[in-house]
Amino acid sequence: MKYILVVGDGMADEPVAGIGNRTPLEAATTENMDRLAREGLVGMVKTIPDGFKPGSDVANLSLLGYDPCLYYPGGRGPIEAASMGVELAGADCAFRCNLVTIKDDRMEDFTSGYIETKDAVELIALLNTELSNINIHFYPGVFYRHLCVIKGRFENLKCTAPHDITGKIITGYLPVGSGEALVNRLMNRSKEILLKSKVNARRRSRGKEAATQIWLWGQGYGVEIPEFYKKYGVKGAVISAVDLIKGIGRLAGLEVVNVKGATGWIDTNYEGKADAALECLQKKDFVVVHIVSTDETSHTGDVSLKIKAIEDLDKRFLGRLLNNIDGDFRILVMPDHPTPVRIKTHTSDPVPFLLYGKDVQADKANRYSEAEAEKSGLFIREGHGLLDLLF
Repeated sequence: MKYILVVGDGMADEPVAGIGNRTPLEAATTENMDRLAREGLVGMVKTIPDGFKPGSDVANLSLLGYDPCLYYPGGRGPIEAASMGVELAGADCAFRCNLVTIKDDRMEDFTSGYIETKDAVELIALLNTELSNINIHFYPGVFYRHLCVIKGRFENLKCTAPHDITGKIITGYLPVGSGEALVNRLMNRSKEILLKSKVNARRRSRGKEAATQIWLWGQGYGVEIPEFYKKYGVKGAVISAVDLIKGIGRLAGLEVVNVKGATGWIDTNYEGKADAALECLQKKDFVVVHIVSTDETSHTGDVSLKIKAIEDLDKRFLGRLLNNIDGDFRILVMPDHPTPVRIKTHTSDPVPFLLYGKDVQADKANRYSEAEAEKSGLFIREGHGLLDLLF
């Protein structure tokens, strides 16, 4: 038996007036997900435990069977450090480091125009030259997503995710608490350094967004989680474009598979991810495929882009996977959390899931949507128990 978990990051939403009071999932053409729902099982699951912020770090720990109450490291920084091969000593605090565009003290773009990795790596190298020392170091990631490791204690520091404040004045969202002076100083110093960079001059000349500063958030310390194989008795792999999901996979002992052209944006290589999943299943029993374009488009507030991302996931990824898979299998398809286009950020509401495959009894759903899943009456209160249903 083969097992597949497909995560459409942030795919769940709320009814949108501009598309007939339907959710993007309801408005999208999703022939494959709808067929699986009609022939399988649908329900709702709570992936964000009470008291936790609705982040992809918390939600995806839940989806892979790890209770965030036991294994959450306080922020996504340490998880992304694991993905990047950055070892953290006991006093090392790992921060997620976004390259952002701020204009007139307003968070204009938390991705700096989805800055290309080549440009971003040059900027991170420049920041290391100017700001790093024995206690501070920057590590390049991909696109706008990077890492900053600072020695010190920041347990009471409150930071805000930049994608939560798109279009807002930043003054009320700057880091506050233990270590705030250092963190705010680094963010302020980065403005002066990036303002004069050749990379940004080149980007402006080409009509692209400049990365005006760094934004530090998602901090935490090193963490260990139980090996996935010891929990479920299957060996598996994870396929994703983002370091957060790769990091969870690496911490869990899953093979991390990189796919050429997997960008994390709407131009990602859906077919390549499907082919990589099929190849993984030739050698392993389990694969999780994480697709983040459904979340990134949600953060822009553009409902038409989100609908396109959902449709591409369904047709270009899921259709290709289902048309080429051999033998008995079960597949679980779901978001990790909702990201309503109205507010452009995550919520902690339960999300719809569908389970299809060998020995899964159909429950008469008409299609895959939030409303159909709610109507089923099946509700799993603890998200970290959902994989038990798959296995």
